[in-house]
Amino acid sequence: MYAFPWLLLFLLLQEDDVDPEEVVAVLQESIILPLEIPPDEEVENILWSSHKTLATVVPGKEGHPATIMVTNPQYQGRVSLLDPSYSLHISNLSWEDSGLYKVQVNLRSSQISIMQQYDLRVYRRLSKPHLTLKFEISGEGACNMSLTCSVEKAGMDVTYSWLSWGDSTYTSHEGPVLSTAWSPGDRALFYTCRASNPISNISSRPIPAGPFCADPDYASEKPSTDFCLLTKGLLIFLLLLILAIGIWVIQVWKRCRMPRMKKLRRNRMKLRRKAKPGSSTS
Repeated sequence: MYAFPWLLLFLLLQEDDVDPEEVVAVLQESIILPLEIPPDEEVENILWSSHKTLATVVPGKEGHPATIMVTNPQYQGRVSLLDPSYSLHISNLSWEDSGLYKVQVNLRSSQISIMQQYDLRVYRRLSKPHLTLKFEISGEGACNMSLTCSVEKAGMDVTYSWLSWGDSTYTSHEGPVLSTAWSPGDRALFYTCRASNPISNISSRPIPAGPFCADPDYASEKPSTDFCLLTKGLLIFLLLLILAIGIWVIQVWKRCRMPRMKKLRRNRMKLRRKAKPGSSTS
């Protein structure tokens, strides 16, 4: 009977050996580290730490809010408490916030402390995957292709998978690189890459295999077509610009010419009046 309290104390002191709770968060967003305290226990203070002491929490008296004292400059202005659970809220997360967090809750009613651990992992939301295609056509017309999928600033724990489909048939492949072959007479296949991490997943645009293999000039024709369209657009823009400048010059010329014409007309009228009989004064 007397051994039970000592057994309970031993189990509680072994909390450090328990696997930490995994918490996944988004870069530049916020996260809550949940804290569970028995409702009938009175808290003396709470110590949060990550690599070194992060903050100390002292409960308020008689209904007043708790006081949090941040001791790590890295978290200054970015941490707050969620009442009444004392859970820790961290905002504007950075890569440096990743890592192991510990909290120690000291109770007034006993010498026992409640310990919890968290493994915080911060990830970036993935951008659209970029595809790189290399292909080689053999003498028999067979085409060997190598497709590579990548994401800019991907970070850690990114997985890649490929999906190919044609004639309602779907196949999948894991990994950033897909090697495949296509021969004349094979059904037309489309390939799509999907990049995923613990907080997001996004797919690339589909790439058809047939046009690249059936026509070796397909890859070079597409950029040249885009270049032609761009050139035509620039020429049209220049023509419109020249037309606008011409209209503006004509309007300015007319405005400058009008006062001069009015002055010439007034001078002509004066000369005609002087030329009439009896119009001159002696």
